[in-house]
Amino acid sequence: MNRVVHPIEQESFRRLRARLDTSHFPPLTRAVVERVIHSAADLEYASDLVTDEGDLVKAHAALHAGAPVVVDVEMVAAGITRRKTVCRLKDAEAGPGLTRSAHAIRLAYEEVGPGALWVIGCAPTALEELLTLDASPALVIGLPVGFVGAAESKEALRASGLPAVSNVSEKGGSAVAAAALNALLYHPISTEEKP
Repeated sequence: MNRVVHPIEQESFRRLRARLDTSHFPPLTRAVVERVIHSAADLEYASDLVTDEGDLVKAHAALHAGAPVVVDVEMVAAGITRRKTVCRLKDAEAGPGLTRSAHAIRLAYEEVGPGALWVIGCAPTALEELLTLDASPALVIGLPVGFVGAAESKEALRASGLPAVSNVSEKGGSAVAAAALNALLYHPISTEEKP
């Protein structure tokens, strides 16, 4: 089913491209960068985001083949408009040395196992917990926000070698994390990716 793009969204992307040349990015990287910028009206994401086109191509194929999508909070889930997601935050409990967000990641991994796409836009501790698991993710969209642990958790994600979308600064959040996943959902499947 093709997605119908509203005229306001079309005009917004036209204006974005008039202010920022994104034509040098490879296709999926460009899609992610543009959709993240669009979600935050923040052109600085063009130089702040860290992506790898090869990782995005594999993740795009996994996503469109039905890989599960796990989110850290319901706000991220609400922003992902065309896919069911797994969020276990309501079932999670904090404990000594364990935040509720970290426990939710453990519960989600028990449910979905390896090969999922993980979208973390709120809690740095959720991203930190994911990095302790043997999750073998198709992709980690690690864009938690905040002054405590956000930049450090994203740096740890990049150092892990896992396929990822992250950013260098402390900014991030549910809207931009959902936007990065939506960019992959909305991007058409190429003939090379079809089974």
